[in-house]
Amino acid sequence: MAVMEGPLSKWTNVMKGWQYRWFVLDDSAGLLSYYTSKEKMVRGARRGCVRLKGAVVGIDDDDDSTFTITVDAKTFHFQAHDPDEREKWIRGLEDTIVRHTPSIRRWDPSKPAPTMADFDKKLTESDVYLQLLIEQTSALEKHTGSTEDVADRQRCQEVINNVNSVLESIKHSIVLLQIAKNTAFPVNGVYHPCNAIPEGTSSSASSLGGNVGGVPCPLVPPDNVVPETSYSSSEDEDFFDADDFPGATPSQSPSGPRLFEDAVESIPGRSGTSESVTSPSSASNDPASQVPLLDPPASSASTETSPSDGTSRVVPTQSPSTPAVSSPNRKASVGGALEQANLTSEPSMDYDLMYEDDDDPELGSMEGHGSVIHHLLSQVKIGMDLTKVVLPTFILERRSLLEMYADFFAHPDLFCSIADMQTPQDRMVQVVKWYVSAFHAGRKSEVARKPYNPILGEVFRCYWDVPGTTTTGVDAQDGPIPWAKNNQLCFVAEQVSHHPPISAFYAEHKAKRISFCGHIWTKSKFLGLSICVNNIGQGCVSLMEHDEEYILNFPSGYGRSILTVPWVELGGTCQITCNKTGYSANVEFLTKPFYGGKKHRISAEVLSPGEKKPIVTVEGEWNGVMTAKCREGEPKPFVDTQTMGTVKKNVKSIAQQAPNESRFMWKEVTAGLKFNQIDQATAAKCSLEQKQRDEAKYRKENNIAWETKLFDLIGDNWIYKKPLLKRISQRND
Repeated sequence: MAVMEGPLSKWTNVMKGWQYRWFVLDDSAGLLSYYTSKEKMVRGARRGCVRLKGAVVGIDDDDDSTFTITVDAKTFHFQAHDPDEREKWIRGLEDTIVRHTPSIRRWDPSKPAPTMADFDKKLTESDVYLQLLIEQTSALEKHTGSTEDVADRQRCQEVINNVNSVLESIKHSIVLLQIAKNTAFPVNGVYHPCNAIPEGTSSSASSLGGNVGGVPCPLVPPDNVVPETSYSSSEDEDFFDADDFPGATPSQSPSGPRLFEDAVESIPGRSGTSESVTSPSSASNDPASQVPLLDPPASSASTETSPSDGTSRVVPTQSPSTPAVSSPNRKASVGGALEQANLTSEPSMDYDLMYEDDDDPELGSMEGHGSVIHHLLSQVKIGMDLTKVVLPTFILERRSLLEMYADFFAHPDLFCSIADMQTPQDRMVQVVKWYVSAFHAGRKSEVARKPYNPILGEVFRCYWDVPGTTTTGVDAQDGPIPWAKNNQLCFVAEQVSHHPPISAFYAEHKAKRISFCGHIWTKSKFLGLSICVNNIGQGCVSLMEHDEEYILNFPSGYGRSILTVPWVELGGTCQITCNKTGYSANVEFLTKPFYGGKKHRISAEVLSPGEKKPIVTVEGEWNGVMTAKCREGEPKPFVDTQTMGTVKKNVKSIAQQAPNESRFMWKEVTAGLKFNQIDQATAAKCSLEQKQRDEAKYRKENNIAWETKLFDLIGDNWIYKKPLLKRISQRND
C-alpha cells in the first residue's frame, strides 16, 4: 500500500538541474517510485524508482528543503516545497527503510540508525572547530610578532609549529573522509533505465488493480514489481507533458518564436535543408552519417517547413537548463538548436548569443568530482594563498571577473540618483542604497561558481540605459565608451596587475556629472571546507556638482561547503565616508552562524557628523529585501532586489571587439562551457594562460616593464587616466 504520495523536485544532472516529479512511497514494496506527472502515475508510466532496503536518508543543514537517499551505490537528490514537507517525507522514508531492513545495526535500540546526515553534521562540526583553531593560531602569531620577550617568542613559535602540523592533519582527515564517503556512496552517475513493465507482462493491466507476475497490485500494477536495483531514466528528456499542449504528441514540442534561426543557418554545413542537424530520433544507425552531438545531448530539435520558402529549418525545442515550458509563446533559449552543432568547427558561430540568456547550469555537488577536488586540496595548506592554484574548468562561471565587477552598476538609476539628492544626508543615504543593492546581481545563483581570472591587460567595456531617461543624448566621444551617449552610464575595467591580481574599473554618467573609480585586489585563502576571498581595495564616488567624494571598501566573499554543494556568502564590515560633509556609514555583511541563523544578512547605519547614534538603520538580506528605519519612525521598504529588475548592459558585438577585450578573449572557453565541451574549454583556457606566461617571460628577459592602458597607479590607488573631472577641467581651461 502507498504510505504517501505527492510532488517533489529531483536533481537530474548538472545540465538539467531540478525537475518536478510525482512521487509515490509504497510501504509494502519498500519502493519510492516517481513519474513525470500525476496523470502519468495513473497510467503507470513510471520514470524511475528507488529501492529502500538498506537505504540511507541524508539531509543538508545549509538547506532546509533538500534531502538525499543513498542506496545501490547511487545517491538521489530531492527537494521538498518547505521544511515541513521534507520532514514528512523523511519520516515516511525512514519508517519504510527500517521495516525493510530488519538487520540494520543500531547504536542504541531506542534510537534510529545513524544516517548520512549524522556523518555530515559531525564533519561540519569538525570544520567549525578547525576554523576556531585557525583563529586562535592567528591571534598567537600576532602576539609572537609583538612580544619583546625572546623566551616567550620562542615558546609561542614552538606552539605555532605544532598547531600548524595539527591543522594539516585535520584538513587532510576531513578531505579523506569526504572522499571515502563519495567512494562508498557516489553521486548520481549515468543510470541504466529498466522497463517499467517487465517482459512478458501484459500492458493491459490497468491502475484498477489485479496481479502482475503473482504480485498484488493495490495501486499501479506495472510499478509494483520491485526491481533488482534502483534506477533513474538516462533519457530524462520530457520537460513537459503532451497534455500541456493540446494536439501535440509526445514526440512534438511547441516551437517558440524563431529568434535564433539566423544563428542556426550560420552553422557550417547548414544548407537550408534538414540534413545539417539530425535529431536523435531520426539519425541513421551508420555512425559515419551522424553529425556529432554533445555528450550528453543537451536538447532535441525538430524540423518544420517554412511556408515562405519551402525549406526545412531546425526549430529548437527547449534548452536543458531552462525550466519546463508552460506556454507556446515562451521565448526559446540559445541553448536549443545551437547545442546540436559540432562546436569544434564553428568559425561563423554568433558568440554574442551565448550571453543573451542567463542559463549557466547549476554546478551541483562536488562529491561527483571527488578525485579532482581531492587532488586540488592536496596541493593547498590551511591559510595558503590560492592565487597561483589552478582550479578545474568545470567550476568556472561563463564570464570574466572584469565583467562581474560591472554588475555593481546593474541598477544604474540608483547610482545616478545620488547626484539628484538635494542634501548631504540624502546623498549619503542614496549612496548606501546603491551600495547595498550592488552585490546581488554579481551572483546569478546560490551555487558558487568562479569567474575567469582576467589576463593582464584584459579590458571590458559596456554601458547602460538609465531607466526614466531618454537615450537621445549627445555622443560622449571623449569618455570611456565613445559610442555611448552622455546620458548613459559608461563602464570600463582593466586588469592592471597579474601578481598580485588587481582589477581597476571606472564608471561615469557625463550628464549627471557623477563618476566612480575603484580597484580590487583579490586575495584567496583556503580555510578547510571553505575558501575566503578578501577583496582588498577601495572605490570612490565623485559628485562634481557638489565637489564631494564618498570613499568605500568591499566585503570579503566566502565559498562554503566546497566538498559538497558550494555556495557563496559575503562577510565583513565596510565603511563609507565623505570627508567634506562629515557623513559616514557602516555596513556589516553577516555570515551565517553555525547553529541557526539566516544566510546573507546585512545591517547598515548612517551617521551624522560628530554623532554616534545613527540617523538611519538598514536591516535585511543583501540579495533580498531590506528595510530602513529613521530615528523616529517605522521601518519602511528600502531595497527589494527580488522585485527590482536589473538593467541589461550593452556590450559591443564580439566580432567588433579588440583582441584584449574580455568576451573576445574568452569566447572559446565560454563556448566550451556553454555546450558542455569541458575538454575544449580547458584547452582554450590553458592556451590563454600559457600565452600570458610566455609574454611575461619575454618581458622579464628583455627588461620590459608592463604598461597599463587605461589606469595609472597613484600612491596606493589605481586612477582612471581620463576621468570626467579632469576632462571637464581641461575644457574649462
